[in-house]
Formats: sequence, C-alpha cells, structure tokens
Amino acid sequence: MNRHLTLRGALIALVGLLVITASSMYVALRMGALPWPTIFVTVVSLAALKRAKGSTLQEINVTHTIMSSGAMVAGGLAFTLPGLWMIDPDANFSTISLIILTVVGAILGTLFSALYRKKLIVDEALPYPMGIASYNTLQAGSKGGAGAKTLFASMGGSVIFTVFRDGFGKIPALLTLFKGSALIPAFSIWVSPMAMGIGAIIGPLFALLWFGGAIFGYYILTPLGIQGGLFASMAEADVFRSNLGIGLMIGTGLGVFFKAIGSKLLAQKKLEDKPKATFNRTTLVVALVLLFSVVLLSLGTELGLIEALVLMAGIYLATYLSGMLTGQTGINPMEIFGILVLLVIQLISNPSLIASFSIAAVVAVACGLTGDVMNDLKSGYLLKTDPKQQILGEGIGGVIGAVLSVFVLLIMKASFGGFGTAELPAPQAAAVSAMVGGLGHIPAFLIGLGIGLVLYLANIPSATLGLGVYLPIYISSVMGLGALISGGLKLALKKRTEAAKLQDKTGLVASGLLGGEGITGVAIAIISMLK
Repeated sequence: MNRHLTLRGALIALVGLLVITASSMYVALRMGALPWPTIFVTVVSLAALKRAKGSTLQEINVTHTIMSSGAMVAGGLAFTLPGLWMIDPDANFSTISLIILTVVGAILGTLFSALYRKKLIVDEALPYPMGIASYNTLQAGSKGGAGAKTLFASMGGSVIFTVFRDGFGKIPALLTLFKGSALIPAFSIWVSPMAMGIGAIIGPLFALLWFGGAIFGYYILTPLGIQGGLFASMAEADVFRSNLGIGLMIGTGLGVFFKAIGSKLLAQKKLEDKPKATFNRTTLVVALVLLFSVVLLSLGTELGLIEALVLMAGIYLATYLSGMLTGQTGINPMEIFGILVLLVIQLISNPSLIASFSIAAVVAVACGLTGDVMNDLKSGYLLKTDPKQQILGEGIGGVIGAVLSVFVLLIMKASFGGFGTAELPAPQAAAVSAMVGGLGHIPAFLIGLGIGLVLYLANIPSATLGLGVYLPIYISSVMGLGALISGGLKLALKKRTEAAKLQDKTGLVASGLLGGEGITGVAIAIISMLK
C-alpha cells in the first residue's frame, strides 16, 4: 500500500497545525468569522513537499488535511463557549473537563465523517467547493502550464483585492444597493471574491435555491407579514424569519433520520431470509467509540448519563447536516447546530449553565471538524488518496488541535480579561448566549421544521433553502451572483467544445478566487495575532 500518511508529512503538518489553530482561535474571537484554511494549507504543504524525494500529490493531500484540522475545532469552541463567561464572568470551568469536551467533539466529528463519506461524496457527489478548489490548486501546482497560470493569476488577483479590502480598508466589505424602509429590508452584497467563487462552483441549483430562500425570507415574508399585521416591526419579522430558517434546517435533519430508519427496515426485510452476519467490524468500532465518549462525558464533565446519551444522537444528526451543507454551499453554521442540540436536550433534562454551554461546544466542535474533514476527503477522492490514511491523519490533527485550542482560549481569556469586550467581542458566542434560554419564536420554528421535513422527503434541498432564509442577505446575494455569472458565461457559448473549455477555466478561476481570499484571511489573522 502506498504511504500517503508519512512521518515527514506529519511533522510538517503539525508545525503548521500549531500556527493555524492559534490564529483561527484569535480571528474567530476577534471577528466572529473564520475563513476556511484549506487553500492556505494546501499551498504551504505543496511548497514544503513538492521537491522532496518521492513525494506525491496524495502525500501532500494528507499533509494539508492534518494541518487544517485544528482550525475548525478552534472555531467550534470560540463560537460557543465564551458565551458562558459573558453570562457569568466568574464561572469555574475545569480545564480537564474542557479538554475532554473538545477532544470528544474532535473524535466524533472524525468518526461520523468517515461514516458519511461514501453517501455525501461518492453517491451524492456534492460539490464541496473548498475541496474542489484544493484539488485544482494541487493539480495546477504540480503540472504547471496554462491551467496553473489561470488558477494562480486568479488567486493573485484575489489576494491583492483582499489585502486592499481587509488590510488597508480601501475597499468596502459590504455594498448596500438599497437602504431599506420600514416595510422592506435593506439589500446588500458581500464584496467577496471567495463567496463569488463558491457560488460558481456549487452551481445554479444550490446557489439559486439558497438565494431564493433569502428572497422569500427578506422580500416576500417580511414585507407581507408587516403589511398584513403578522409582525409589529422589522425586528419581530427578523425573529420569525431566523427561527423559520432554523426549523427548515432541523426539519432536514429529521428527514435524514426518518429516511435512515426506512432504509434500515427495507434492508432488513430484504435480508430476513439470508444468513445474518455474526460480526460487523465497523458497527463494533462505532459502538465502542460512542461508549467511550459517553463514559468520558459522564465522568469528566457536568453532563449526566442521559444527557450524554442523547448528545450522541444529536451529534450524529448535526454532523450529517454539517457535512451536507458544507458540501452544498461551502457554509458550515456549526454554532447553530450546537444550540439546537442543546434545545432538544433541554426538553428532557435541566442542564446547568456550564452543562448547557458544554453541549453546545462539543456539538459545534464536532460539526466544525466534520466540515473540514469532508472538504479534505472530497479533494482526496478526486486525487485517489487512501481515505483511511486521510481520516487517521485528520483524527490525529483534530485531537491535537482540540487540546491546543483549549489552552489558547484560556490564555486569551486571561490576557484580554474576558470576552464580549472591544478586543475580543466573540459575536457568535454572544448570539449563542442569547439563545441558551430558548428559541425566539417556537411556532415559526415548528412551521419551518414541518416544511423542511416534507421538502427533504420530496428530495428538495431544504437545508440549503433554510440557510438562505436564516443567513444575512449579503451572503446569499453574492453566492447567487457568482452562480449567475458562471452559468451565463456557459450558456453564452453554443459549441460544446468551447463550453467544456470555459467550464474548465471557470472552475480554475473560481478556485483561485476562493484560495486567494482564504490565504489572505489566514495570513492577516496570523499577523494580527503576533502584533
């Protein structure tokens, strides 16, 4: 078997992992956003190993897989846990308990990603824009030629643009085309090469469905609701809209669950006359990992046994949704999945404040790592990398990144005097702390849940639709614009050969746009952290 996971690759990856994880924690707490580090680590790994003796693209692929694994673990922690100290600055959270939570989240994120790989990447062939961009970067970097020139020219342009926008503040991050009124919300567009590239890669179906959800939520539901007396104000309409979007996403999760049960029952019926297998290695491994996780959480944290058991089911569904949305849209709302699993557990239990944030944090960490794993597995699938070696590398990096994330979080808390301040606003965690008390509009959530379930069972991407309803309009609009520009260029060509060439160039240009902004975002975060 070819060695795609090598000692030299792992050592290079672990050095990069330390820097990427620390900088990701900083930028997540400071900005409330986290750029995918995928292309940054792809380029670093390519530069480090390209000329090494006997190196292959598969080795480079596994190396960058390990290097990026701590970033989204840090994001999951930063987007949830600081909310605890915003509510109670004197809350005493054991460091050991915090490490246990984060490590369990990393292990479960890796485990469930391995289980979902075939369905989401092979069977459904979801686009995973960051994974495709990573693949294109590796291919172009190794082969050179016209393709490399196209990709790296696009990447260079995106780097320059992002430096002027974020580094020097010469370009606005948001462009407001309509300032809004008492009846109609403002319409803005995110000035982001990366977002346009994602829209081009995921294609018109997902991008326009996403944008359609935003148009419905902001410019049909909101004005009609205000005019018809359903909402007393724009703020009330926003609460209804956001809870409706959350319900759509969770309804998709229920649909996944019901479909899985139906498939199992159907398979059982077909096999009832056949001899039953006496041993299933995968099932045994999954059961042992889940048992190990439940024991660790029950003994090492404030979670009770019932809470830990329900949490396993919640993480299973949340990571599936995370993997699906990352594949369809390139967006991974990990903290939302964390708070929703918490809300479900609150229906059957009464967790303490620390236990509540523990639940949200471990789910967000698992979902964050899932998004990163699935992007890497997508590029690995295209490169024919051994998935077992890749998943093992991701698991190792995720666990190391989990431990490192805890210490970086605590060091930053001590250095800056807490969270929710001008220096470390942690806006995502602030939103989570506001939601710990429950959903803002339960009827809207239940309506969305029902609609999401029905749409998913009808094979309509309801989670993507829900994301459009939930997220700010400026994100959805730029994704739709990217898809429209890409689709329009392809339709403009009549000859199939020309269209094929353009499609290839469009993918490279889009990958360059993603990579340039992603690289620059990570670099700016590292520089800011070291100041």
